[in-house]
Amino acid sequence: MTGLLDGLRVLDLSTMIAAPTTASLLADYGAEVIKLERPGSGDFVRKFGAQKQGQGLYWKSLSRNKQSVALDLHRPDVQQTVRAWVRSFDVVIENFRPGTLEKWNLGPEVLLAENPRLVLLRVTAYGQNGPYRDRPGFGTLAEAMTGVASVTGFADKPPLLPAFPLADVMAGYLGAAAVLAALYRRDRTGAGEVIDLAIYEALMKVIELQVMEYDQNGTLHKRNGNQLEDTAPRGAYQCADGKWIALSASTQPIAERVLRAIGGEALVQDPRFRTNLDRVAHADELDARIAAWCSERRRDAAVEELSRLGCAVGPLETVDSMFGNPQVVARGSIVEVPDADLGRIRMTNVFPRFEYATPKIAATGPAVVGADTISILQRDLGLSLDEIRALASEGE
Repeated sequence: MTGLLDGLRVLDLSTMIAAPTTASLLADYGAEVIKLERPGSGDFVRKFGAQKQGQGLYWKSLSRNKQSVALDLHRPDVQQTVRAWVRSFDVVIENFRPGTLEKWNLGPEVLLAENPRLVLLRVTAYGQNGPYRDRPGFGTLAEAMTGVASVTGFADKPPLLPAFPLADVMAGYLGAAAVLAALYRRDRTGAGEVIDLAIYEALMKVIELQVMEYDQNGTLHKRNGNQLEDTAPRGAYQCADGKWIALSASTQPIAERVLRAIGGEALVQDPRFRTNLDRVAHADELDARIAAWCSERRRDAAVEELSRLGCAVGPLETVDSMFGNPQVVARGSIVEVPDADLGRIRMTNVFPRFEYATPKIAATGPAVVGADTISILQRDLGLSLDEIRALASEGE
């Protein structure tokens, strides 16, 4: 056994990013994940974002280690099949609008009646209740609703939404943790669980300190670029070769090391920068001193000098330069995976590392919608080839 979750079976009914990320993490850790896709078109994420030779690049990673079965859940005969099929699964993951599973007679009560040990994860933008429950939503709206965008960016610019699916990925990780917690309880009690995961709530953990600051002190943070109102110095600084570094000095000892590195003991004793509150009040002046120091050095030399003195500093990479970062290379954080369609694909490895288990990427996302339909339905349900063909046809 090389996977941590060998023997765990997951039925992934979800589409796009948030809920499929949970299924992807469980697959990374060794669970058998069977992804149900609509015949013909398949998951929306197959056509989301960049394509190469007709293949969705995000699909290849997000659906790695999964198997694809093509069935149309809108059909009553498929719904009946799924009700029987869930008896052989430990986990079901879905992200339909609230009420959709119930409309298909696949709601929690029905599924748990078929399999009382089942863990059902339900992922939606806003949750299963509340005035927003029936609204369509994506992670972007969670990033807006939680206040994350309002404090991201520069003061003279509009609120800044992330250029990547931050809320969706956060929700995917939280979903995996919740599923594993529910499975731990199930293994002790025998009882299944229904998990109601709202994407916006997953993202609220990111801004938790600001929530508490407002509650207790009435503080409302503003967009402040790369600076933080809680600590200084902190930011991105350009070096002589045009490359950038990132630097953070969130503790007094590290802040003093930075000051000593760029200006000697006199700068450490400068009353403008003596304490964190002093530094925050004079953050622009301090940033200017650091920027001037960096402008006289190439990036690698600046990082080496500051690191040697115990400062928390690192290169601000672009995506292409990150591939060659020596730490990324040494840990194998990006791994090359063979792919039947594209030859090879480099993607993020399985995280985190485990000392004794050896989870791995066995296969990229399957190119063909329903590639495993026949083999899995024959094995799991004993259906004949004719029965499978009838079930797997496209609905009206």
